[in-house]
Amino acid sequence: MDIDLADLDFWRKPLKERQEAFARLRQMEHPVFFPERKVPLLRSGTGFYALVRHADVVEASRNAKVFSSEPAVTNPEPPGWVKHVFGESMVNMDDPRHARLRRIVSRAFSPKMLQNLQADIEKACERIVDDVIAAGPGDFVTQVAARLPIHVICDMMGIPDEFRAKVHEHVDASTAYSGVRPSVLQSARLAGKNVVALLALQRMVIQLGHQRVADPGKDLVSALVTANPDGERLTDKELGSFFALLLVAGNETARNTMAHGIKLLTDHPEQRELLMGDFDGHVNGAIEEMVRHVSPIIQFRRTVTEDYSLRGLELKKGDRVVLFYGSANRDEEVFPDADAFDITRDTKPHVGFGGPGPHFCLGANLARQEMRTMFRELLTRLPDIRSVGEPELLVSNFDNSVRSQSFTF
Repeated sequence: MDIDLADLDFWRKPLKERQEAFARLRQMEHPVFFPERKVPLLRSGTGFYALVRHADVVEASRNAKVFSSEPAVTNPEPPGWVKHVFGESMVNMDDPRHARLRRIVSRAFSPKMLQNLQADIEKACERIVDDVIAAGPGDFVTQVAARLPIHVICDMMGIPDEFRAKVHEHVDASTAYSGVRPSVLQSARLAGKNVVALLALQRMVIQLGHQRVADPGKDLVSALVTANPDGERLTDKELGSFFALLLVAGNETARNTMAHGIKLLTDHPEQRELLMGDFDGHVNGAIEEMVRHVSPIIQFRRTVTEDYSLRGLELKKGDRVVLFYGSANRDEEVFPDADAFDITRDTKPHVGFGGPGPHFCLGANLARQEMRTMFRELLTRLPDIRSVGEPELLVSNFDNSVRSQSFTF
């Protein structure tokens, strides 16, 4: 085949070519294996089977006992020293360790917590649009999409205002590292920046946690460092890892979807007119269709824990599989006319927030809430807002990120 998902050049190709490649892979009788090259000290390279059909991604997601998130879900997986420096993220854990952490942090995403956040989200959206009107149109990512998620996360965690510019800077460094690099030298340089950024974020929130132990407030850090009804709390390293995960995962899902979303509404004026004609009636469907169409996180890896038969493929213990969410969300067997953007589509089975199972995105409802509120504010106050030209995309096999998108109103 002339397709190689482990080759850096594949992820530099235009989106249409990549989507056509995945369509061909979905027609294959069995999942295809792709070998990987190693980058010394930075990334291992063992190779993986690509799960590109919706049914395969769902099956692997539900069966976490066989398709393990350990030792890591990123692809290629990072070297072993990373977890010793930063601690282990809950996305890289299986039960019972994963279940324990998810129990503790789930309080951040309870219906009551999200309801309490709504007024703050509305104020943040209003302020962002105020700033857009004052500054004039420019880059939708920096002026809108990148601002809201981090603002909400910092509010939730109780991060002081004076630290927030640094938080933005560190998150951008982490995002850049998730992209594809053309050389070992560039990989090393970005890895160094990523290490510094993650250490700074962890140090910041751990220091804040110590303050909240002595003087707890109503923020999430206070809740996480004090015991829940079961007597469980996060350790310093667990708090640092969770904050880094929340900033990257919680930021990228909403940010990427909003940035792509303004382009989708511009390119499909009939869908935009439908949404604006009955915003309350169509906004939920519009958000779900944006997430399906965009697939803000491209893929996650799983490690097979025992011999297993998947669609006629005999997997062996220790094999790696990669769940390609963007391909699953374009599976013609589940989504008729899958490449079309249709806000009236039944998008319930999409895997834009991950597949069903224990690792389904804990912050999915928060991301939906942010996007609903932001698009309501934008389309109400700037009804003529639209993208201009093509977006500049991050070259990445993990993060479907828009680096910049010009817009006007």
